[in-house]
Amino acid sequence: MRSSAKRLWSNQSGAIAAVYALALPALIAVGGIAFDYARLAAMDTELQNAADQAALAAASQLDNRDDAITRAISAAQGMVVNKTRFANDGNASGTNVTVPTLTFYTSYNATTDVPGSTTTLGREANFVQVTVGGREAIYALTPVVAAFRSGTIAASAVAGIGSGICEVPPLMFCAPTNNFPDAADIGKGVRLQPGPANGAWVPGDYGYLDFGNGASGLSTNLGSNQSGQGCFDNSGGIDTEPGNKASVTKALNSRFDIYEPSVTACNSSNGDFCPAENARKDFSRQEIFEYKNLAYPEGPGNPDTPLPKNYPANAICGQTPSSPAATVTVRSFDQSATAKGFTRDTCHINGTCTSNFGNGTWDVASYFAANHPAATVPSGAGATRYSVYKWELADQANRMSAKEVGSDPAGFKITGRGANRKIDFTITKYCAHTKPVNGTGVVASATQKDRRVVQVAAVDCAGLNGKGKVKVLQWVDVFLVEPSWDRSSPYATGKSQIYGEIIGVATKPDGSSAFQYFSRNRPYLVR
Repeated sequence: MRSSAKRLWSNQSGAIAAVYALALPALIAVGGIAFDYARLAAMDTELQNAADQAALAAASQLDNRDDAITRAISAAQGMVVNKTRFANDGNASGTNVTVPTLTFYTSYNATTDVPGSTTTLGREANFVQVTVGGREAIYALTPVVAAFRSGTIAASAVAGIGSGICEVPPLMFCAPTNNFPDAADIGKGVRLQPGPANGAWVPGDYGYLDFGNGASGLSTNLGSNQSGQGCFDNSGGIDTEPGNKASVTKALNSRFDIYEPSVTACNSSNGDFCPAENARKDFSRQEIFEYKNLAYPEGPGNPDTPLPKNYPANAICGQTPSSPAATVTVRSFDQSATAKGFTRDTCHINGTCTSNFGNGTWDVASYFAANHPAATVPSGAGATRYSVYKWELADQANRMSAKEVGSDPAGFKITGRGANRKIDFTITKYCAHTKPVNGTGVVASATQKDRRVVQVAAVDCAGLNGKGKVKVLQWVDVFLVEPSWDRSSPYATGKSQIYGEIIGVATKPDGSSAFQYFSRNRPYLVR
């Protein structure tokens, strides 16, 4: 018995089971804590991801327009759908994360994690803080009876938006509102005045964005048919380049088929400095038809007195006569009182406009009477200058022919006698050309913007005095109504001014949105 008891006491078989039995509660506790912590960490990650994505979605709408905050809230709450999978607080698995709180700031110091002033104005909001609605995890194994809960777990994130501008001419003007242009602005004439070198800028003042290339570079860009100067950071605003740079409007006038001294000639291979297909304007070209040694025998039908100014009948604008032959000498385009181009808004002519922006009412009736007397005069939305311009392009053969708008009395010289009598004859005609004659017209297409349409940066000029930084609010398509020229009453404007018509928010050549083509905006997380 004593021997058996001794052997039993010293037998170690099955000792490990006892050890595990004693350690099991501790092992279960450690495993439960690990399981519950993993669930808690996963839920915290879910909520933080939701906050990050909601903040980025909201920041993507901060374009400094008046409705930016409304759109940002909608984006955070609706455009991004986030679901929790690891909460077990009694709500359904995969319940959407709510975004109840958004705070907007004018600035945010990422280094010190200190926000600037809060704002409720879309035009001032540059950063957004998003706090998502909290969720709760009930501990499954800590302790085993699930008596403990995690408490509400929440998350927040701060985001802003970085901005660049790309592939555009560096032309800008002060926008009248932060929501410009809206539907009511389409068709309005705008008289762009050079911005002051010193002093306050006002809506409609124009200038140039400083891309660091001076007046010659500006001229090249505005005459070019290629992409602009690449991309430039717009996050903190872009420097303006104020001042009266007359050479730049010369480059714009090449789009009207007007080539002044020192302006680069049209490059037909790439369209640089080339005119638009439709170059109609209030200008005419002097064309001198010179006939030499024409037969003019004496007789009742060939008097010695001055001849009718329309003789010979084949002196036609834009043509070189062949029978009888004539030498044609042409002069450069010049402003004409009889050639009828698109007119300005009536209030800009009679002085009743209260700003550089008109009301869209122009003398469409007199334009049609002069250029399309047999056509029906459009009304309503069809009466914008740009819509009439495109209507002319749709039937060029019948709507864009050259037209005589004036003629000087004929000069002649008679030599010889009898049947051998001869005459030298000169007649000068003033011709309005709608199709370009000095350069190759660029055909607008799905890949080619019309040359009479320029993209202009509408900027916020609040507080701008002379040279300074501006933020691009929107890119705007502007139809060039007339060449920039020194004009007398009733226009009374200088060559440095530009007159256009608002088409609307800028588009790519195919008509699709150019929001991320001209303005490259990228939201980013601050924290």
